[in-house]
Amino acid sequence: MHLATVAHGTGATGATGTSAAVLDGDIWRALPAADLSAFLAAGPAAVTLTGEVIDGAVPVLPLPAPRKVICCGLNYADHIRETGRELPAYPTLFTKYADSLTGPEADLVLPPGLQVDWEAELAVVVGTTLRRADRATALAGIAGYTVANDISVRDWQYRTLEWFQGKAWDASTPVGPVVVTPDEIDPAKGLEVICRVNGEQVQHDNTRTLVFDSADLLAYISTFTVLRPGDLVLTGTPGGIGAARKPQRFLADGDVVETEIPGIGRLRNTVRFTN
Repeated sequence: MHLATVAHGTGATGATGTSAAVLDGDIWRALPAADLSAFLAAGPAAVTLTGEVIDGAVPVLPLPAPRKVICCGLNYADHIRETGRELPAYPTLFTKYADSLTGPEADLVLPPGLQVDWEAELAVVVGTTLRRADRATALAGIAGYTVANDISVRDWQYRTLEWFQGKAWDASTPVGPVVVTPDEIDPAKGLEVICRVNGEQVQHDNTRTLVFDSADLLAYISTFTVLRPGDLVLTGTPGGIGAARKPQRFLADGDVVETEIPGIGRLRNTVRFTN
């Protein structure tokens, strides 16, 4: 199934509301929550195709209120090598906030003068509470998968050994457009992860080459912090980032970043530098 949070017009005034929704053919049907975060947080619920049809539905940020957003860096072998590092024994993790997330078509608005880079990623949505889960339990606890881009401010990221300050800028991490349930896709069998800048392909890899896959990450993370329904885990980016190029290449004002995972969907975000 394809799940989403959709915006739609409501009432005679045309004011915009949102609803959790499920795709039924080419129409969206409402689920009983204002967004997908609220729907998942409410606990296990059957997703049915009996809800009201939502006219004019437009997918927006699917998970506006995750309790935790945890990211894995250095998880594709080619990306690890391009940074000059050895393959890791354990995942390299950092966090974001819900404030860091933005929608699948949103502009990425940042101050001018920053070294802004792209990082296409598969993101995993947690569906059940996981605490010290083994791999099988973690795999069964996945609600679905979505697309993300861990847009990174490199000059801030490398100010210190800790990456957080370059990774958690407000409204800088696009996610969406939908969450696809595990009965439809399996990253272990291989999903393409693609990034384009102004139409030029800059990243292309396959989730088969992940060092730590989705279940590995959820099991590892749940050992030290509980994961709850609606939490989001970004699995890392392939090679091809701008900072590793010679010469280095960073995003400019007006650049269009497209992030695509066939079988899930595509993000399309425009960089806007403004004070």
